[in-house]
Amino acid sequence: MGIARTHDEDYETREFKTLVALAAMERRKDNGEFKGLTSHSSIVDLQDKLVCVTSGVSFFGFALVNHLLLHGYFVRVLVANQEDVEKLREMEISGEMMGCKSKIAVVMAKPNEIQGLMEAFDGCCGVFHTSSVADPAGLSGYSKSMAEMEGKASENVMKACARTPSVKHCVLTSSLLACIWRDNSQYELPPLVNHNCWSNESLCVDKKLWYALGKLKAEKVAWKIAEEMSLNLTTICPGLITGHEFSYRNPTATIAYLKGAQEMYANGLLATADVRRLAEAHVSVFEAMKTTTAFGRYICFDRVIQCEDETEKLADEIGIPRNKISGNSSDFVFPNCFELSNKKLANLMSRTLRSCYAES
Repeated sequence: MGIARTHDEDYETREFKTLVALAAMERRKDNGEFKGLTSHSSIVDLQDKLVCVTSGVSFFGFALVNHLLLHGYFVRVLVANQEDVEKLREMEISGEMMGCKSKIAVVMAKPNEIQGLMEAFDGCCGVFHTSSVADPAGLSGYSKSMAEMEGKASENVMKACARTPSVKHCVLTSSLLACIWRDNSQYELPPLVNHNCWSNESLCVDKKLWYALGKLKAEKVAWKIAEEMSLNLTTICPGLITGHEFSYRNPTATIAYLKGAQEMYANGLLATADVRRLAEAHVSVFEAMKTTTAFGRYICFDRVIQCEDETEKLADEIGIPRNKISGNSSDFVFPNCFELSNKKLANLMSRTLRSCYAES
């Protein structure tokens, strides 16, 4: 586990290009139907294998869509603006699109329009809400307003899922940050983190941990609506999402996640999750939901940053000074701070949900 080696990086690059090459442009017409390289009739015939992924052009969204395709799913990639559509269109025009175009379609819907989301979800048996808010300024960082947007988008997506008859299951991508920032007025991080742990909203506001706040709001409102509207929901809380060129392809979330990194590192709570393993975890949970063996929250990580060598490697990948992560801490072995959530699924997800001291 850990940082991918050179041949892994080449593999992930090929995966990324293949995913984009699969994208079939699909737009909503005025009557709400979809058009594009994927026919509506063929989708209807495969409803039990048709899913929708929100924020499908994000770093994690691409990996998730690709893994769903590898597992035989038909995927609608949900984008919020024309710019993202054009990114995929440019790839199509450049000739990089190859086979399997009938398995993927791109649709546009704004996260603040529930009716549009319902139309996008119509016919899908499941929705993966990656809970990803794009930074409109590119690299300006994750702000308090973005945290509010994250929560509102999650609320709308959950309501749309609950109101769409075909949608049977929903998986939301939360964050480990929604679990660890608690507990009391002394701002102490917890000695044990499991699926019952929730970050404290007031603490996140006081410490200006906006990314943690956004993920917390998104997950909290998702569970509230799921309970009120009988939506079958599970959430996955990953550590810092890593992978090939992760800091370049996912800069805002990477930097925002590391706000408070020194405290996380000192308490043995700075964990990472490889993007491909995280995508596989989402697919595993979704498939287990069909047999009712998956439920609740899952903590997903494959590595905990425990020493200065690991800190230096992570800092170099991101392009920041090492002390921004470790401060002046000396090398020491951290206690086992994590506990796998929902033991019933531990065997199913053994490749993606690991203990602190899992071997690389």
